[in-house]
Amino acid sequence: METTHTGVAGLDRIAQLKLPVTDLARSAAWYRDLFDLRLWIEFVEDGVLRGAALIDPQGRFNIALRDRKACAGQPDLHGFDVVAFVPADRSVLTTMIARCERLGIEHHGIEETPAGPRLDIADPDGTVLRFFHFTGSTDGFVGIETRDGRPVGSYQESRLFGTRPRRPTSTTTTIA
Repeated sequence: METTHTGVAGLDRIAQLKLPVTDLARSAAWYRDLFDLRLWIEFVEDGVLRGAALIDPQGRFNIALRDRKACAGQPDLHGFDVVAFVPADRSVLTTMIARCERLGIEHHGIEETPAGPRLDIADPDGTVLRFFHFTGSTDGFVGIETRDGRPVGSYQESRLFGTRPRRPTSTTTTIA
């Protein structure tokens, strides 16, 4: 008998996304303007402003920014999509494009994918924010193969686990 996975009860949102940035003031203004966020917290370490958190007016998420010079290893996420927001419908992608154009923010337009349309927007450091309106099913498993950044096929057996991914045997998760 196959059971349905329900996840961890009570985990409803992601508290924050924390990103390393090269220019805190520039990035804080960029994120504030793109998402209509408000400055929520500033972090001063040994007299130097090292970080800031901006929060969505409805409290759905916050984006924390940290001066890259103060990060362990000084990570560079240029070209990497660190997060994918799920818009309620495709029209939100169009709204985001209009917002980008009004603010002078570069974007690459809506790309149609087998799982639904997506929009990528790079921040001032080149870190990619993805907006993905999934229209495909999230039930089951699918492997996606790409070449040169473009989908070329899919598969049904996991290469990571060597078989079809198994489902949990219990619908209740207890964390001690």
